[in-house]
Amino acid sequence: MAKAAKETFFLVSSEGTGFFYTNRKNKKKGKGENKLKIRKYDPRARKHVLFEDKKLSKLKKKYVASAPAEAKSE
Repeated sequence: MAKAAKETFFLVSSEGTGFFYTNRKNKKKGKGENKLKIRKYDPRARKHVLFEDKKLSKLKKKYVASAPAEAKSE
């Protein structure tokens, strides 16, 4: 089977609310490309803020690991 030609990544809010958008980009065309930064609406902050792209696997670990810890402390 062939590898997927697209990579999935998150656009994470710089406001620190934990809100994110999911996006995909072509792996082959994006070599050496800068990280995507875009202003989009953050519904938790209720304003437009800067969103920066992050890799999917690193964020999954961060948000999945922190969510149960917060729930246990309450």
